[in-house]
Amino acid sequence: MSKVFSAHSVSVDGYITGRDPRPGHGLGDGGMLFDWYFDGDTPSQVFDGFKLSAESARVFDVAAARSGAIVAGRNTYEDSDHFGGGSPHPRAHLVVLTNRPAPEISERQTLVTTGIEDAIAAAREAAGGKDIGLMGGGVLTAALEAGLVDEVILHQVPVVLGGGRPFFQALPDHVQLRLIEAVPAPGVTHLHYAVQR
Repeated sequence: MSKVFSAHSVSVDGYITGRDPRPGHGLGDGGMLFDWYFDGDTPSQVFDGFKLSAESARVFDVAAARSGAIVAGRNTYEDSDHFGGGSPHPRAHLVVLTNRPAPEISERQTLVTTGIEDAIAAAREAAGGKDIGLMGGGVLTAALEAGLVDEVILHQVPVVLGGGRPFFQALPDHVQLRLIEAVPAPGVTHLHYAVQR
């Protein structure tokens, strides 16, 4: 069975965007959260145009290569200008989880309005046996609450943003994590956790 995981760039104080994220300005003033995608000399084997450090390329490409579908929330979808009708991943199908209609959904995307369980089921069907990536704090929170997340990968960038969209939202109970790997790299530390059940 495919795994469900989340992999996000996050500030030390837990934000996945800076202040004022919106369509056309998706990260607000937090664009430096993704500088490590382009600050190296090792091309990604999955994403054209990404040049990472050797350490980051290894971690990033392993996670990217295992993704067959991505579940994103409506805020992420809107702030990212609908991913141009495609997906944030060059080879993975996009499932958009929302509670309202989205007439701009393309044939390369799937809209789910009936909850995280159905969104992950749709992603699993589209993933062709590969793993399911989660994109956005709300989607991750809902999936954690439903007990559907297997792994959390944090690409922790050494910056304190002081505001923006928080990665982790309120949960009704604690979620225990077990560290699988910690990889320091230029401009980022990659922290890979298994969710304890």
